[in-house]
Amino acid sequence: MNLRHTMKGRRAVTAVAIATGLLLTVAGCGGGDDDKSSESASSSTPTKRDSDDGQGESQSPQSETVLAEVKGENGLTLTIGSVTRDDGGFVTVEGTVTNNTSGFWSAADWRGDERELSKNGSSMAGASLVDQEGKKRYLVLRDTSGRCLCTQFSGGVDEGATVDWFAQFPAPPESTTEVDFLVGSMPPATVELSEGE
Repeated sequence: MNLRHTMKGRRAVTAVAIATGLLLTVAGCGGGDDDKSSESASSSTPTKRDSDDGQGESQSPQSETVLAEVKGENGLTLTIGSVTRDDGGFVTVEGTVTNNTSGFWSAADWRGDERELSKNGSSMAGASLVDQEGKKRYLVLRDTSGRCLCTQFSGGVDEGATVDWFAQFPAPPESTTEVDFLVGSMPPATVELSEGE
């Protein structure tokens, strides 16, 4: 019985890894209209190595929906556009971050304090979801190398720029409909979970 559950879990992880590889391949082969390729990449399952390197800057959010918006020190603004419970047993949170500070922003304090996360540099690796009702905290998912399934801001974010981000977490129980999103020194953002397609 335990072997069956173990194999089922391994198949799910393998499926996610294959989907990630295919998505990277499709995104890498796309050409011409960068806006359309980034829209299709953001509407499908995010990848663990999906980093914009600060190059995919845009002046508008990836979607018109804003579930929550929090403002941090010096004018940094984080918006959450979707919090989706997916079939694979994880939750994907997506949004934008806008650098309204007076200079370059590197997200260094968002990577997390755990030793395992040290390879993630400036990223969303330190983000977490908190289920207040269930009294449980969910950390960003990571691969066997310790790399988070989240956006890495390798090139940082220039002053006045807006970039898309995502982070994936283990899914809370089905009964949980609302979670708090936390990252760095930003205030918590309370958001509702929605079901994936």
